[in-house]
Amino acid sequence: MDWNFDQIVPYIPFIFEGIKVTLQVTLISVVLGFIWGSILALIKISKLGPLNWFAVAYTSVFRGTPLILQLSFVYFATPQLTGYSISQWEAAVLTFTLNSAAYISETIRGGILAVDKGQWEAAKALGVPYRRMMLDIILPQGVKNILPALVNETIALLKESALVSTIGLADILQNANVVRGVTFRYLEPYIIAGVLYYVMVMLLTWVARFVERRMRRSD
Repeated sequence: MDWNFDQIVPYIPFIFEGIKVTLQVTLISVVLGFIWGSILALIKISKLGPLNWFAVAYTSVFRGTPLILQLSFVYFATPQLTGYSISQWEAAVLTFTLNSAAYISETIRGGILAVDKGQWEAAKALGVPYRRMMLDIILPQGVKNILPALVNETIALLKESALVSTIGLADILQNANVVRGVTFRYLEPYIIAGVLYYVMVMLLTWVARFVERRMRRSD
């Protein structure tokens, strides 16, 4: 095998610069996706007909089409539809937020429905308003039950964030592609990029396990 990192070493800091963009897109999208996904989940378990249909259709569309198609549509079609020249970063965050919300909404809905019915009945018997019951009693328990699933979604989103390189956003993979074009070396920059993604995923997994253990102890 033709291994030669000598040409790549000067460009390693440049590849590392992509970590910031990768983490920004991932973490912001997960937070916003969780908020929007929670709203969609509450709509789905409600009896608000039109809104319920919207939430179900929304989830179906975003789960049924490729993420790269959604990203391309948002970035390339938004200027044509609205006249607004959306930036690469905005397109990435918007797309991943909308996409992750579809998956997170189903996860949260399952977590909410898994909460013991006695909790619902007790809250109703005490006269707790529906909104307060959901926000203070049911939703926190539901989220606690689905923490591993939410971590898995975050990890998946972290890896899928590499797709932003297709619209030229300077993440880890895009910077590795730039180094590849300059040095004409394919193996080395992609190995470095792969190691960076792997380390971030392992760190995220460790943090999630730590939080999960703490939450179990608090039971």
